[in-house]
Order: sequence, then structure tokens, then C-alpha cells
Amino acid sequence: MKKGIVFKLFLLTTALCLFILAIVFVGQSLFFKQMYVRQKVASVKSAIEAYEQDFLKHAGNVQAMVGLEQDFYQKHGTWIAALDDRGNLLYTDDFQMEIRLDRVGGSPGLAGTTLIVPLYTVMKVEEFSSDNSFLVPWIEEGERITFEGVIMNKQLVVQRMGRSVSNLREENRLENHQMVNKEYQVVPRFGNPTEYFDKYPPFLEKGTITAIRIPEGAGVSRYTNHLFLDRIKAFQADLLYGDYDSGANPSQIIDFEENHVNYKIFVDRIEDRNGKAAYLFAMTSLQPVNEAAGMMQDYYVYIIVATLLLVLLASFYFSRRIARPLLRMNKTTQKMAGLDFSEKIPVTTKDEIGELSRNINELSARLHSHIARLEEDIEKEKQLENTRKEFIAGVSHELKTPLSVIQSCLSILKDGVASHKRDYYFAAMEDEVRRMDLLIADMLELAKYESGTYKMEMEPFDIAAVLERMCAKFASGIAGKELELHTHLQPFEVEANQRRIEQVIVNFLTNAIRYTPERQAIIVSTMEERDTVQVCIENKGAHIPDEQLEKIWDRFYRGEPSRQRSTGGTGLGLAISKKILELHGVPYGVSNTAEGVMFYFHLHKKR
Repeated sequence: MKKGIVFKLFLLTTALCLFILAIVFVGQSLFFKQMYVRQKVASVKSAIEAYEQDFLKHAGNVQAMVGLEQDFYQKHGTWIAALDDRGNLLYTDDFQMEIRLDRVGGSPGLAGTTLIVPLYTVMKVEEFSSDNSFLVPWIEEGERITFEGVIMNKQLVVQRMGRSVSNLREENRLENHQMVNKEYQVVPRFGNPTEYFDKYPPFLEKGTITAIRIPEGAGVSRYTNHLFLDRIKAFQADLLYGDYDSGANPSQIIDFEENHVNYKIFVDRIEDRNGKAAYLFAMTSLQPVNEAAGMMQDYYVYIIVATLLLVLLASFYFSRRIARPLLRMNKTTQKMAGLDFSEKIPVTTKDEIGELSRNINELSARLHSHIARLEEDIEKEKQLENTRKEFIAGVSHELKTPLSVIQSCLSILKDGVASHKRDYYFAAMEDEVRRMDLLIADMLELAKYESGTYKMEMEPFDIAAVLERMCAKFASGIAGKELELHTHLQPFEVEANQRRIEQVIVNFLTNAIRYTPERQAIIVSTMEERDTVQVCIENKGAHIPDEQLEKIWDRFYRGEPSRQRSTGGTGLGLAISKKILELHGVPYGVSNTAEGVMFYFHLHKKR
């Protein structure tokens, strides 16, 4: 059944992918290019509308306009420029020539003795070398120049420029090729050349070059796209000769082809802030889509083969991916039946399979939680039961001796034997009763710690002050054995249960005093270690055999020969201290030193 699901999903996915692939290939072959062109045109038109607002806002700021043109090309891959009402490129003050005419008012339309010629109309910016001179040797300030053209609407339109009249037809002349070519196209429309020159009178003028301005820096980029500038000059020629009419449609799109590359030209007629006509002229290349379409056609065979392999692999993977959660669910539920809740089903979808996976995971988590809680309760119950058993066994064992002593004393007193020692036997029984009372109290306290239900309440306190207070309480016992007490304490704030830590210190000091020979020393010290404080209680003059160092923490353990019951201890002090320190979660221990035994434990510093 599992194989059937995978196989069916594989067939369905493969068929669907192949169908989509066929639609994509057919659509790409028939409609991709047209759709790209439409979207490109719509995108550029929308961008030009936005550019118009920026143009009106920054009109007059040459640097801002140059920046806008460059940003427009970077964002849309389209060249754009602003033209005046006669088709001249705006803001060309950085690339022009000033000519002082030989005669004032020699040709109609001249408004003075100086003529300004935009250099982009007659030459390329690359013809200006790095040493601030033109590659054409006679284009320099102070040189003589002759130029000719036609008068349109009472304004001069320069067609050719040369050093002299004879140079106007030689190779080293400067020429507005678009205006010259347009003239050749327009003249045949008239009955004879005379009619043409009546409408567009020719002129021939001479003068001296007085100033030449060349762009620098980012401004040079405006004049490096010669195809774009040629289209601007061609548009200007059409505009001046009346072949471009923007009255019917102020926004026009023109198709243009150059070197087998298609372009779209956008011309928008607008008005500047003074109400004067202007034009936004933009051109974008359609070469990328032509190259992409041609390359796709050449590689269709390879693409189809590779895509088929990819579709087969993807379909198989996809079908296996859908079936995999079902297989995981089966595996996980089998483990759940065996009370193994460690495995979870990865939830990667939000559909019905994902919802089912989440429900199974939640069911597994809840079952695991309840079973773990039940096991924990059982373990606690076992621990309590073991504690009760150990308590009963320990009490029974430890009470046997004092009860035997008391029974013996009572028998002696009852029989009247040694009546002169009556007070002695009563004192012995009283001592045994006191010992039993201490033993039962310690057993109850140890059982409380071992039950697993006791929780330590932590509080901050000064460990040095506690140690000094505890040492003061044992001053008489220390003096009675003629012991020397040395303290090396520093005030450290720690977090612990002060009452229980005092109990640990009492047990350690009691042991130290009890098992230190007379006229020896006891050393109590504290030492800082990163996040903890180490408390050490060392007694001189006695050692514990190495094999007994770990056993001394056991209940009722007494090492031979000195650690006997007759010394007065219950044998539970160190076992109680061990449990208290374990509940604090801190390191502790005992070790033999060069001169004695050192008990130590750590406490966490206050945060």
C-alpha cells in the first residue's frame, strides 16, 4: 500500500509538471517577447511621468539634473534627457563654443555679436584630449572659424563648421549630420531648390572662437552615448522641419532599429515652470529580450532534456516527501505502543497531515508526561518506603544497646545487688535515655532529608559571622582539651539555608574537637573561588585511613579505634551534613592533610 501511494503521487506530480512545462514553453515562444515589450513600455512611461515631477522641481540646477538622468538610467536601463522647445538639449553650458562674429547683425535672427553653439551637435566628447585640447587642431580659443546653415523661425541652425569656406566640404569639418541629412530629405519635397531656400534661407558667417567649455567628472557621461545623441539630433531636425507634430498626442512612442537592435523612443511634450514648451526624450533598448528569446530557442533541446530529468527527480522526491509523514506516523505510533515516547514527528506543513502529526506529538507528550509523573511518584514512594525501612532498622539496631544497658541496670537495682551504687546506675540509665533521645531526633531529621520532599529555603547571610559565632559556642570545649583555635575568615555574602549550614558547621567542629589530641590546633578558614566560597575546618594531630575517607559519611559508621559509640556521638552527624550539602547542590568532602584532617564544603556567593 505504501508503494502504491508513492507511485500514484509520482505519476500525478510528473503529469502536472510536464503539463505546466509545456504551457511555459508555448507561452514563452509565442507571448514572452510581446509581453516583455508591453511591460517595459508601461514601466518606462510610468517612470517618465515621475521624472517629470523631479524635472520641474529641480529645473535650473544643472548638477541635480545630471544626477537625475544618471539615476534614471541606473534604475530603469533607459537614457533620458530634457529638450527645449526647439529640440536643443537643456543644460549644455558645460559643452559649448562661443563665437564672436565679424559683423554685427549680418544674418537675420542674430541677437548680438556672439553666437553660442552646443558642441554635442557637431562633435563627440571623445575628440577632446586629456591635455585640454581638441583632436581637431583648429578648434582652439582665438582661432578663426567659418560656419553655415539655415535660418528657421528667425534663428540660426548651424549645419557645418570649418576653418575657412573651403574647409566646409573637407573631412576635417564639423557637421551636424542629422540636420544635413534631413535637408537632403526635405529639399525634394519642393518644386525646386529656390522654393526651399525661400522658406529656409541659408547663411554663411565667420568669426573668432572666444570660449570653449568642456564637461568634467560626472557631466561627461551625458555626452558619451552617441546613439542617443544622434536620436536627439534627428528628433530636433524633424521638429524644426515640421515633421513632428505633438499637438494631437503630446506623448508618443517611436520604434527605432540600429544594427539589428530594436529600441523604443519616448517623447513627452510638457511645459516648464514658465509655461514654455519642453520635451522629455527617452530611449530604451530591447536587445536583452531579443537575446534571451534567441538563446532560449537555440537551447530548447537541452532545456527540455534537463527539465524532464529535473521533473522526474522532483516528482519522485515530492511523492516520497508526501508519503514520508505517513510512514513516520506509523513508526512513531508503534514506538508509542511500546511505551517509547522519545521520537517526534516533524511538522513541516499546515494541512491535515501536519495537523495529524501535531495531534500525535501532543498525545505522545501527554502520555510521556503522565507516565513520567507516575514513575516519579512510584520512585518517591519507593524512596519513602526505603527510608521508613532504614529508619526502623537503624532505630532497632541502635536502640538495642541502650535498652540492654537500661535492662541490666534495672535488674541490678531490682535484685538489690550493689545498692551502694544506686546513684551510679540511675545516672547510667539517664545517660542512655538521653542518648536514645538524640539518636531518635537525628534519625527523624535524616529521614526528612532523605524523603525527597524537603525543600531548602535560601537566604543571604555573612558566612564569616556565622563561623565566628559557632566557634565562640565551642570555646569551653576547646579550652577543656587545651586546643588552639586559629581562624582565617573574610566577610563573604552567601546564599544558603543559614540554620542548616550552622548545623553542618556544628557537626564538623564537634568532630574536630572530639578527635583532635590535646594541645593540638583547629584551623577554620574561608577562601573565595569564582562564584563560590570554600569553608574549611582542619584539625591537627590525627588522620583518617584512606580506605575510610568515603565511609565516614555513611550512617552509624565509626572508624576504629577511636570513633566509638562511647565518645557520645550518634554516628549520624556526618550523614546529616552530607544530605544538607547535597540539598544545597554544592561540593563537599574530607581529605587528609600533612598534619591532620580537613573537612570542607562550598557555598554559592550572593548574586
